[in-house]
Order: sequence, then structure tokens, then C-alpha cells
Amino acid sequence: MRLLISLLTALTAIACRTNAINNDNTDTMDGMKTIYFAGGCFWGTEHFFKQIDGVAATTAGYANSSVPDPSYKQVCSGTTGAAETVEVSYDPELIDLPTLINMYFLTIDPTSVNRQGNDRGTQYRTGIYYTDSTQQRIALDAVKALEKRIGRQAAVEVKPLQNFYPAEEYHQDYLDKTPGGYCHIDPMLFTMAKNVRKLTPDQEAVTRHNATEPPFRNAYWDEDRDGIYVDVTTGEPLFLSTDKFDAGCGWPSFTRPLNSRSVTELPDTTHGMTRTEVRSTLGDAHLGHVFNDGPRDRGGLRYCINSASLRFIPLEEMEEAGYGRYIPLIE
Repeated sequence: MRLLISLLTALTAIACRTNAINNDNTDTMDGMKTIYFAGGCFWGTEHFFKQIDGVAATTAGYANSSVPDPSYKQVCSGTTGAAETVEVSYDPELIDLPTLINMYFLTIDPTSVNRQGNDRGTQYRTGIYYTDSTQQRIALDAVKALEKRIGRQAAVEVKPLQNFYPAEEYHQDYLDKTPGGYCHIDPMLFTMAKNVRKLTPDQEAVTRHNATEPPFRNAYWDEDRDGIYVDVTTGEPLFLSTDKFDAGCGWPSFTRPLNSRSVTELPDTTHGMTRTEVRSTLGDAHLGHVFNDGPRDRGGLRYCINSASLRFIPLEEMEEAGYGRYIPLIE
């Protein structure tokens, strides 16, 4: 009888933890990988990652809790040590982890401690929780690059996943069930997320390593259709076709960006030249350079941009892609 009771106790303990995740490997049988993001209220974070092509599934839940299978009320009490977290399962053939992390950074204030939007408490801290050494390295490198960009320490913890418990059912797909419900994330980011893809080697080289593609042998140098050009790394709107002109240089050229705040201009003295580099503000992607030999009647500037840093969305596809608000600027 004593043996039977011990066996039943062990089985009960296992059953009570069937919803907890504690993996040493992120690979699944179908080739999917899984990573965990804490970004404040999980309603918005979960909805955001659902928009990204290549993300197969998302689950809102509680990570690294000291209490097994905590309730929302327990987590909100601040006594569990848990963080509101989203489990993201993704296809690495379609989207890679560095891109997911960089997109995640867009949804948070990386300098805010235990607070995102209107939500305060340790459960709303920001963090990336990994389950293997490769994820750890990628996450640490990404946070280090973020800190260099913002010039201060980021309040984004990078820690091993100890456990993960799915939240109550009413928290799952909350913004789908409750359109217009509370969310601390700018709705424009949902549109941008829909237009992000895994970078090709050429796109990676240009945007992340400041390479320059060959002139006259790139996607958009002679593109003359109406539409919008967005950052290939984030989906951020950058340039309009109405500001594009043929500069004869072999690269897409524009007289101005869509919004001056969407690009950052930096001095560049590489290759023995003095130039002004152009980078996307949100994605910090290298785009190209700006010169003062553009059309005088249109401001005199020439934004010489690598096609590999852009994604072009034709006018007729802008509404469906989520950029309908910019159509009046083109028509």
C-alpha cells in the first residue's frame, strides 16, 4: 500500500506539471524552434508575434515562476517571481531568431524597469528566456548591440527558461477576441510585423554589415511603379515612389525619406571617403548614403539606397499589406 501511495503521488506531481515547459533543446520533430519573450502585458506581445510570417504558434503564459502553475491573480500579486511571457514557435526556414529579437525590441521600452506602457510590477519586466546555448549567445549579442545603439544599459534580462505555464484561456488570442482591447504596443507595429521576412545573404550583408550591392544589378534601381518602400528588416515605411528619380547611378535614388524621423544620418569616413550614411531609425539597418547632388528643384539631395535594404510594395497591394494610410500621398 505504501508503495502504491508513493507511485500515485509521483504520478500526480507529473500530471500537475504537464503544462510546464522545461526543455534543454528548442528543436521539435517538425523542425520548429521555440523562444520565450517577456515584453510587458502579454496580450499585445502575443498578438504582435502572431503577425510575423514564419511564426507557427504563440502562447501567452508565465515564465520562471517559483509557484507551480500560477494563476493570473497569483502572478499579479508579485509573489511568484513569474514574468508575463509569450512562447513563440517558429520555422527557422522562414524567420530567424535575430530577426525575431530585433522585432521584439521595437515593442518595448528597453530602459524601463518592471514597467511597459501602463503596466507596472515585476511580472511586466522585459526578458528573453532561452533553452540552449545558441539562443543564449544570439540573445546576449542582440542586447549588447541594442545597448550600443541606445548608449546605456538595457533592462532586458537574458536568462535560461526554468519553466513556462500557459495562462488562462481568456488570455489566449486576447486581442483577436477583443478588438480594440488594451495594448501597450503601437498598432503600426502589427502592420510592420506582417511585412518581415528572413533576410537573404545579400540583405544580411547590406543591412547588418554595411555592404554595398552592385549598381544596375539590384532589384529596384529601375523600378518605376507607384508604391512604398519599407525597411526589409522591420517593415518600417521609409520612401515613396513619388520621391524616386533616375539618378543614373544604378541604385534606387530618392529626394527625401517619407518621414525625417524614419532615418538616421551618420558621418562615414570608411574607404578613404567622407560621406553621410543613412540608417533606418527603428531597425538600425544600413540603407546607403545621402549626397547633395540631387535635383535642385526638389531639395538638392540624393538618397542613394541599396535595394537589398528595401522591400517594395506596389500601390495596389498597399491596403492589404497594411500601408493604406499612405496611399493618398501617392495618388
